[in-house]
Amino acid sequence: MMAHATFTPEGQITESFRLLSGHKIPAVGLGTWRSGSQATHAVFTALVEGGYRHIDTAWEYGDQKEVGEGIKRAMHAGIERRDLFVTSKLWCTELSPERVRPTLQITLQELQLEYLDLYLIHWPFRLSEGASKPPKEGDVFDFDMEGVWREMEKLAKDELVRDIGVCNFTITKLNKLLAVAELIPSVCQIEMHPGWRNDQMLQFCKINGIHVTAYSPLGSQEGGRYLIHDQTVDRIAKKLNKTPGQVLVKWGLQRGTSVIPKSLNPERIKENIKVFDWVIPEQDFQALSSITDQKRVMDSEDIFVNKIEGPLRSVADIWDQED
Repeated sequence: MMAHATFTPEGQITESFRLLSGHKIPAVGLGTWRSGSQATHAVFTALVEGGYRHIDTAWEYGDQKEVGEGIKRAMHAGIERRDLFVTSKLWCTELSPERVRPTLQITLQELQLEYLDLYLIHWPFRLSEGASKPPKEGDVFDFDMEGVWREMEKLAKDELVRDIGVCNFTITKLNKLLAVAELIPSVCQIEMHPGWRNDQMLQFCKINGIHVTAYSPLGSQEGGRYLIHDQTVDRIAKKLNKTPGQVLVKWGLQRGTSVIPKSLNPERIKENIKVFDWVIPEQDFQALSSITDQKRVMDSEDIFVNKIEGPLRSVADIWDQED
C-alpha cells in the first residue's frame, strides 16, 4: 500500500510503499543492470541531484563496487544511510544454503555497507560454477528452496538484511516457497510494463501481501521492445506533456508496484522520478493496460535453456508454462 509522500531536501516529492515487515520501499529506484564503470556517476546523480533513495543492484551485474562508490560519495555529500534503500541479489551459482551468507558478505564488502535493505534470490535455478551460455548438460539444477530460504531468514534475523524476497519467480514457485517460509518474502521483483503486464502474478502477490517491484519498466532496447517508441505511450505522453519514460514509470506506480528504471543519462535519471505530482487519467491508464502484443523482453533463454538435455528445454519451462 502507498505510504505518505515525503519531500527530499532537493524539494523532490517521493512516495513509498509499506512492506509486510513494516519497512518502506521508495516507489522509484534506479536500476543498475549493465551499468559497469558508469554506475558510480549514475548512482551519485540519482541520489544527490535526482532525489532518489532506492538503488537496485545485483552480484551478477558485476558493478556492485561502482554502485558502492556512488553511494559512498552521496553519503559524503550529506545523504544518510538510514534514508536509503539498497537492494542486491543472490546469483544462481551461489544458490545453495552454505553459500548464502558468504555471498552476502562479499556483496556488503563491495557496496561498502553494513546491511542491505533487501536481498533477493535472483532466479529460482542453480547454475554450476562457470556455466556456459547456452548451458551444457549438468549446468542447470533445481535448488534447495527451503534450505536457501532458511539461510535468507537468518540473515534477516541477524539484521544483515532488513527484508528478503525473490526475483523471477512464478506463481507455482511462490506457492512452493510460501508453504515452507517462516518469513514471507517481502518483495517479488519481476519484469512488468504495458507490453508485459503479468496480471496474474501481480494479483497473486497482492492477495498474499507481497509487494511487487517492476523491472524493465520501459521495456528493453536489447530485448527489441523499447516501449518509449510505442504509439499509445507516445500519444499519452504528448497529451499529458510528459516524456514516454515518465508515463511508463507512472503506469507502474498506479498499479501499486515500485519501479526501477535504468538509465545512465543524468537528464533521464532526473526525469524518470518526476512522477509524483500528476496522474495518468483513467481512460489513458486503461489504454496503456490494454496493449495487445504481450510478451516478455527478458526471457533469459540464453542462460537457462538447453533444448536437448534440459532440465529446462524451452522458455515456457523457465516460467512453469504460466505465460
